[in-house]
Amino acid sequence: MTELYLVRHGETDWNRARRIQGTTDIPLNATGREQAATTGRMLRRRGWDGIYASPLSRALETARIIAGETGLGEPVAIPDLVERDYGDAEGLTWEQIERRYPEGVRVPGRESREAVALRVVPALLRLAAEHPGESILVVSHGGAIRSVLNAVDPGSRFGMITNGSVHSFRVVDGDLRLIAFDDPIEEESVGADCGDIDDQNALEQRDAATR
Repeated sequence: MTELYLVRHGETDWNRARRIQGTTDIPLNATGREQAATTGRMLRRRGWDGIYASPLSRALETARIIAGETGLGEPVAIPDLVERDYGDAEGLTWEQIERRYPEGVRVPGRESREAVALRVVPALLRLAAEHPGESILVVSHGGAIRSVLNAVDPGSRFGMITNGSVHSFRVVDGDLRLIAFDDPIEEESVGADCGDIDDQNALEQRDAATR
């Protein structure tokens, strides 16, 4: 049985401006670095056996800061953990998206959530197979983590995946299961009802209509 703790990277300037990032490589800002350090200090409460990350700089730097706080070595980059590709919407604000792609209009080049899950979930299962019985940190992105949640717990609705947040999963007999959304680290079971979805990424709420 392996535990995988998925961490969203810290804030970037595009996060602050509510611009869609996707695979565009935007670095952390000062707030994001402090968020990463705060998450790292929280994660000291547990022992960890390794840390992995998306190769995008905002995730990899977050992982390096967390590794420094927790005493882990250099994070290992895994390409399949990269953020969802939002195609022509990358770099746009919510207002620009509304003008260019009104509801019902497909965004050219956007990766589906199902496609994201088809690369991220197997990558996590491979990590678990390589680390049986261990606890592993994985730093990724809001869209990627959302896709994993939708794949492993499709009947539930989750709130915002905030910068620096931690979401825990367990792999049992090759099956990825959710332990806790917004895991408080000390607890081992899913917490209270999370309420309605409030996506941090502007395009998430329109997926069903434009898929």
